[in-house]
Amino acid sequence: MANSEVILTENIESLGAEADIVSVRRGYARNFLIPKGKALEVTPSSLRKINHLKAKRAEREARELSLAEEIAGKISKLKLSFELGTGESGKAFGSVTAKDITNKILSELPSINLPKHALILERSIKEMGDHKVEVKLHPDVVAQLVISVKPIKTDDEKQDSSTESASKKSRKKSSES
Repeated sequence: MANSEVILTENIESLGAEADIVSVRRGYARNFLIPKGKALEVTPSSLRKINHLKAKRAEREARELSLAEEIAGKISKLKLSFELGTGESGKAFGSVTAKDITNKILSELPSINLPKHALILERSIKEMGDHKVEVKLHPDVVAQLVISVKPIKTDDEKQDSSTESASKKSRKKSSES
């Protein structure tokens, strides 16, 4: 099982980042990484290129960090609200999942690109009230998001609230006269 060392020219999740020197199986390097342009063989000339790759990597990482901080600022200002059906005892039917939250964030901020697994949610939210959720946008940037879960108003409650508001309006008009 002979290994060979290569210099990565781009990020490869299971191996490393751009400009890293990694040891991989010779066949993987020869048949996949090098032909696809994802890596270079370690030679004296490629070692000289590594400085250029490191500068390129630092520039890209700085750009990604500033973008993540900008998105974190936008997400932190959001206050998302979800409604869940409840039974007579007040227990919620269903839950708010990470996918629901992600879809709502993307509908509120369509200009951002939110990674698939950026939301840190151990389990679905099944309780009413406010919940803090973390969104990991970058290894160094985590945004806090407040999720508000409320019960769905039934038709009776909607009618009650509309009659209450109508009676308040009529009282206000009569007091003005």
